[in-house]
Amino acid sequence: MKQKITLLIWILISAIHLNAQQVLDTVYTDKGPMVIYSNRTWAFLKDKTFTGILNSDIHNVLTQQLGLNFTNSWNNDVCFTSGKHNDMSKLNDTLWLCVLDEAHKDFVAPVPGMVTSRYGFRHGRHHSGIDLDLETGDTVRACWAGKVRYAKYNDGGFGNLVVVRHYNGLETFYAHLSKLLVAPDQEVKAGEVIGLGGNTGRSYGSHLHFEVRFYDAAINPEEVIDFDKRACKDDNLFVHKGLFRPGAKPTTVLEGEEPEQVEKVEDPVEKQIEVAQAVQTSLRKYYKIKSGDTLTEIADRNQTTVSKICQLNGIRPSSTLQIGRSLRVK
Repeated sequence: MKQKITLLIWILISAIHLNAQQVLDTVYTDKGPMVIYSNRTWAFLKDKTFTGILNSDIHNVLTQQLGLNFTNSWNNDVCFTSGKHNDMSKLNDTLWLCVLDEAHKDFVAPVPGMVTSRYGFRHGRHHSGIDLDLETGDTVRACWAGKVRYAKYNDGGFGNLVVVRHYNGLETFYAHLSKLLVAPDQEVKAGEVIGLGGNTGRSYGSHLHFEVRFYDAAINPEEVIDFDKRACKDDNLFVHKGLFRPGAKPTTVLEGEEPEQVEKVEDPVEKQIEVAQAVQTSLRKYYKIKSGDTLTEIADRNQTTVSKICQLNGIRPSSTLQIGRSLRVK
């Protein structure tokens, strides 16, 4: 009987994926039947009918109570499933979103590195996330529990990119990775390793570009996360259209209210650490690979060694040099 079910599943999935990839095998797991394809990807059969809605309460409020035609479909091949057509200026109410709840109460910072570039306008364009310091090969983790929607190289500048949709209604983007360690439709827990940090895509030095999005619209990650403390600012997030203004600063009050003015007392030890980190970052040096370059020539030109360059970038002496990629040399 089991062999017949396997055969029927194989025929069904083969028909669906006739023009995509060939089904090699069907494996039974504790999460249900899993299909393995010829290109070494896999998928659970239950994912074939998954709508992408992990937080039905929020979705019902948006689409039914507020009558907004916001889409949040499930697509493993595109970054923005609505085509960025969800118009947040039409959000004329405030939604109460539980960032953490009893069912999903854990949060883990994606990396321990300091913030090197914040959300807002930068070099004449809008920076939709924040940059966090890391070295190539450093571990990158999922912030909250959820499901991997996208995990592949992105030609739009993100490089190797993982997008995780979470049960709290948010999506997080992890860009410029050197290696992907998860696959689309994979369920992940908070703190689970999803990739290794890197310098792929439109990047000038190893770092993690990190975004927080609500129905495809970017919000300031520091609205939700305290990156110094590596913790959520609050278990709740009040979502209103003011959050989605380009360059919006993080706040703990609703739009229209005056934030309480708190005098900041500077800690001399923290100041020394901050200065030391800034000096260390400023001393870094990068080289953009040109046609015909070799690691030996790059090392000689920058008065360093091949082994040091490999160590800084997580590569081997035999690695292929990609023209246009930036290598850290100091």
